[in-house]
Amino acid sequence: MAPRSAPTARRLRLGAELRKLRERAGITAAEAARTLGTTQAQISNIEANRFGVSAERVRTLASIYSCPDQSLIDALAAMAADRTRGWWEEYREILPTGLLDLAELEHHAVTLRTAYTAHMPGLLQSSDHAREIIQSAVPPLSPPEVEHRLSHRIKRQTVLYRDGPTPFHTIVHEAALRMKFGGPAVARRQLQHLLDMSEHDHITIQVISFDAGTYPGSGQSVCYAEGPVPQLDTVQLDQSHGSALLDAEHQLSKYRTLLDRLEATALRPAKSRDFIHTIARHL
Repeated sequence: MAPRSAPTARRLRLGAELRKLRERAGITAAEAARTLGTTQAQISNIEANRFGVSAERVRTLASIYSCPDQSLIDALAAMAADRTRGWWEEYREILPTGLLDLAELEHHAVTLRTAYTAHMPGLLQSSDHAREIIQSAVPPLSPPEVEHRLSHRIKRQTVLYRDGPTPFHTIVHEAALRMKFGGPAVARRQLQHLLDMSEHDHITIQVISFDAGTYPGSGQSVCYAEGPVPQLDTVQLDQSHGSALLDAEHQLSKYRTLLDRLEATALRPAKSRDFIHTIARHL
């Protein structure tokens, strides 16, 4: 079998989850290989996703590891069976890998929960607003790079428009609402876009006002993508050096709690819409 070139974050996650199952069972790679009738190198290659793995083999490995969670096994088998080439692959030689991983993560998520302090959620940015953000990158991007990133960002938003759209719950701080990226006209259209999107049943927007004072997680942007089972949830963090993906159990628990507390701190959705209306009127 030929080695897989540049496995995506989703494929790497599949291999990592198979390794977790083996380690929880207290089985070494050599022992798993003997039971499966293969080599230790093959097990290592599967766990590192250097080679592809079939849904049938995933189920066989889960059986060897005596995994009792059928929902998790089914989800992992579905990941292995999914060979579709996502739209983001057309950007593979053009954009940083982290942006492609984010698009793939959002595409497969069952539910998305996000929180932002100084920026609008990428999935709810208008084209004009997104262009202003992308053009402010450091170091500066060339005009073609700006256009590639802009088209990629807009295509990411299809998860909110497709048949069976992904439920999306976002928390936006007042600071982000008052940023006048591109000037008052662009900012006003961005706020109206936010209001228009909030009317969709699958989209919930909550605002944290300045009056809320201190709140957990201030100063960072968080995207929590729920998988088909909780064990396959993923946290994505935007950082100056790029995107970071977290999936350790304690990390997932921490960010679930963080978002729960943020939602409790924020204004309810109806009051949040009124708040956004008020800011837009004064631009």
